[in-house]
Amino acid sequence: MQQQTVEQLMTSSIISVSPNQSIEEAARLMQDYNIGAIPVVENNQVVGMVTDRDITIRSTADGGNEKQPVSQIMTNEVISVTPETQVEEAARIMAEKQIRRLPVVENNQIVGMISLGDIATDQQFDSKAEEALSQISTPSRPQH
Repeated sequence: MQQQTVEQLMTSSIISVSPNQSIEEAARLMQDYNIGAIPVVENNQVVGMVTDRDITIRSTADGGNEKQPVSQIMTNEVISVTPETQVEEAARIMAEKQIRRLPVVENNQIVGMISLGDIATDQQFDSKAEEALSQISTPSRPQH
């Protein structure tokens, strides 16, 4: 049986923001498209990711200003995969890094996004997605 690649399951219509767009704009896009993470893209290259959690923890909880640019709260170290990455490998990376979405990058350009949901909807991989989700969902201890 041939291995399935990320390209076969990824979403190629990408919702993104630029580093200069406001946190409020990113939050509105998340609301409008019912998504929890948006790549921050400059010149078609992923320079960061902003999640609903970033907005809550790095902005709102700190009394932040929703008008400030997403570059102030985004995650700079972006973990990505290529279209040729095997689906099992993408699920392993998500579990290991405790993330639910990965940008798909080819020649330094974003070409898609793959999520645990994309993987879970393919019955061939639903157990891999379930395994990854159980690792992601394991709570970490609060730091005092």
